[in-house]
Amino acid sequence: MSNLLWQKPGVQVEADIQRFLAGDDVVLDREFFLHDIEASRAHAEGLQAIGILSVEELEGLTRELGTLADDFRSGRFVLDERFEDGHSAIESRLTERLGDAGRRIHTGRSRNDQVLVATRLWLRERLDRLQAVCRGIADVALARAQSEQMIPLPGYTHLQRAVVSSCGMWWSAWAEGFIDNAMRAGDTRAWVDANPLGSAAGYGVNLPLDREHTTHALGFGRMQVSATYAQLSRGKFELAAIDALGSALLDLRRLAWDLSLFTSAEFGFVALASQYTTGSSIMPNKRNPDVIELMRASYASVAAARTEIEQLLSLPSGYHRDLQFSKGALVHAFGRGLAALELLPDLLRRLEWRPEAMSAALEPSMYATDLAVDLARSGVPFRDAYRQAADPQRWQAGDPAGSLAARVSAGAGANLQLELLQRRLAALQPAAASGSAEG
Repeated sequence: MSNLLWQKPGVQVEADIQRFLAGDDVVLDREFFLHDIEASRAHAEGLQAIGILSVEELEGLTRELGTLADDFRSGRFVLDERFEDGHSAIESRLTERLGDAGRRIHTGRSRNDQVLVATRLWLRERLDRLQAVCRGIADVALARAQSEQMIPLPGYTHLQRAVVSSCGMWWSAWAEGFIDNAMRAGDTRAWVDANPLGSAAGYGVNLPLDREHTTHALGFGRMQVSATYAQLSRGKFELAAIDALGSALLDLRRLAWDLSLFTSAEFGFVALASQYTTGSSIMPNKRNPDVIELMRASYASVAAARTEIEQLLSLPSGYHRDLQFSKGALVHAFGRGLAALELLPDLLRRLEWRPEAMSAALEPSMYATDLAVDLARSGVPFRDAYRQAADPQRWQAGDPAGSLAARVSAGAGANLQLELLQRRLAALQPAAASGSAEG
């Protein structure tokens, strides 16, 4: 490992202790490295504006930061165990190439606000992806609800056959759910979109840093004003982002459960495209829905990350090294969560219903609720109508199309109000396009 940024004369650094301190920071920082470079460029512009850097030094730093970003993308520069973390790698590279200008880049900032700003920039990208994929899922679900709205599908409560439902109701439920998830991702993105750069270690610096400049240069919607709150917000913003991700993955978990049941031989309602199934290592007859099972499991990673970060936040004010462990939880949650969600639109697009099996599962008892409502509409008090309709002697093979056509309440089979959902989806602007810095 190269010389440590904080190392002082006479201080001995033991390798095993330093390995424990660094942990897997240098690997995790690969996720944030380009954002750290971007923030370093904005910070250098601010330093030049107040006379810490000359115009020539700023030009050199801007050039070398761009080269470092290109080298990192291409693999010519690897962030590895030579460095304590991404921050030290940037400073080391700039000092190697530019001498004193590289040594000046850290003036007025701390690794504390460096990691805060890089994390915010990273979260903005991830929340944009989350919103985009939720919009995509909702779009597929709305299209299929429109074309399949009157195909009968058994409706279940307590996993028991309950009433006649429809593919249209099933699809519209997921459409509205993922519209809500997209809205939540956008709202969370706007809340996270605050610039902490210039807060240093949480107490500001004795330099007239133009924090509004870095806010605009990095495209933040607002400045995080209090230097101390910037440190207190670490973990808090991450939890909000994880909650937005978790909202979508909770819906994915329930959807995957439906598909797990519907693809089983006992139900037989759905066939998945072969790309989403795998074979058994021992049973030649098997095709297993492993993709939807891992989709169902993905929420566990998000819940674990949320718990880990929440437990880390049992701290007094100010920075504490405990917070280093929040990085891994955050990266793992979004890595696994987005990977699962981004497979879903195409899976849903290729899903095939088996209408014969669905119709065969519609038994006479599933029309009892229709009978009770019909009796109530004719003037029988509902509780009396309920008791009459509970008599199996009154159950008859029903007409699923008629049952659905009679379901006229808003959101029911004959009144899905898909146009309203389509308008809500269309009204969701991509978060990146809707945010703008104050000033």
